[in-house]
Amino acid sequence: MEKLPVSTTQGQGLGDNSSVQSLEKDAAAAIVPDHALELDRAAERRVLRKIDLFLIPLMWIGYGLVYYDKAILGNAVLFGMNKDLKLSVVDRSTKPPTTSTERLSWATSMFYFGMLTGLYPLTFLLQRFSMGRVLGGVVILWGLIAMLTATVTSWRGLFVQRFFLGFVESVMPTGFMCIITNYYTQEEQALRQSWWFSATGGWTIIGGALNYGFAQIKGGSLKPWQYIYLLAGALTVVYGCVCFIIPNSAVSAWFLTPEERIVAVERLRKGQTGVRCQMVKGSQLKEAVLDVKIWIVAFMMAAAYTVNGAVSGFGPLIVSTFGYTPLDAILLQFPLGGIVLIFILLTGYLSSHIPNIRIFLLIACCLPVIAGCAMIWRSTWYHRAPAPVVGYSIIGFFGPVVSLIISTGMANVAGATKKSFTAAAIFVAYCVGNVS
Repeated sequence: MEKLPVSTTQGQGLGDNSSVQSLEKDAAAAIVPDHALELDRAAERRVLRKIDLFLIPLMWIGYGLVYYDKAILGNAVLFGMNKDLKLSVVDRSTKPPTTSTERLSWATSMFYFGMLTGLYPLTFLLQRFSMGRVLGGVVILWGLIAMLTATVTSWRGLFVQRFFLGFVESVMPTGFMCIITNYYTQEEQALRQSWWFSATGGWTIIGGALNYGFAQIKGGSLKPWQYIYLLAGALTVVYGCVCFIIPNSAVSAWFLTPEERIVAVERLRKGQTGVRCQMVKGSQLKEAVLDVKIWIVAFMMAAAYTVNGAVSGFGPLIVSTFGYTPLDAILLQFPLGGIVLIFILLTGYLSSHIPNIRIFLLIACCLPVIAGCAMIWRSTWYHRAPAPVVGYSIIGFFGPVVSLIISTGMANVAGATKKSFTAAAIFVAYCVGNVS
């Protein structure tokens, strides 16, 4: 066996762009020999640290923006959008009058219908073309669509806007799942998956703080909810510009030296996870369709995300019905966000250090979600009652449940085409769960 570090002459082929972009041969085969290389442990740790420092912050911010943008609707309805776009309809023919939020519910669902439509075509683009260019272009388009929400004047227009917003945002979760599997071994994936997915909790708090500030704007020609969407869109456009620097895979990772790229590729060969190849392989696609494990994971994802539709789309509105003001309802999202953030990171850490514990953690985290739903259902909703708020907060345990499902599904597949199919299948189930 050969010992790394290797000579720089062995890595000169890395500069050959045709080797990296070739659709006819696996990119990794262009830079490493057929036989396995013995890795220097210090060099491997150094490469892993550099990959972490580059990818994880980018993905954390990116998925945080996805969740923030998706959850804004629940805050915006408390600050004028409901009335301005006629999302609620009061039926005064009944005694007492009843309020229908069916239009608001459809506005939430249209986002996920857009995601369902966009998942497979955008996943194909990620597989077939440059990762950075696809992500950068689509994310900038997403930011512009988000900013255009401020121009919507009717609930019908909001339906159209939400559909296209979901369509373009579908590129992010599948893209990130593929990035994780293209840079990390199976043993490392659970922890890294939890790092970027913990943004759902972190941005529940960050986004809530931003919304709390913008909701108190009294002057200007726009409504508070319009300012919130302009902010979210502008942040997303800036992030989209940064996405252009994301490399295709470890083979072309510009932030690594030529020798470090060989170490990065050899790590994946040792872990039997494979390196990104831009050719769509029919054999892997067939294998993925016939793999029962993928469909079991997808079913679990759909079941888990039946909770998220209510929390992300109606969370602040639900809390306000407990007798709290709109501003208080935003602040009361913080405990839920804290639970999501802390326990996603904790379960990811435990999964990476204790063998075969993921399923047990997943079951354990389901129990507080069930308890929280029961507390909201059976509690007395008197003015500012604490019990339903506590129940709502501990529903946040659905965050680690979903994180564990993702890491379980993605850690058990190899091959770029099969990874892309699995990622898309998981998030098709994600959309189905949110719509139901």
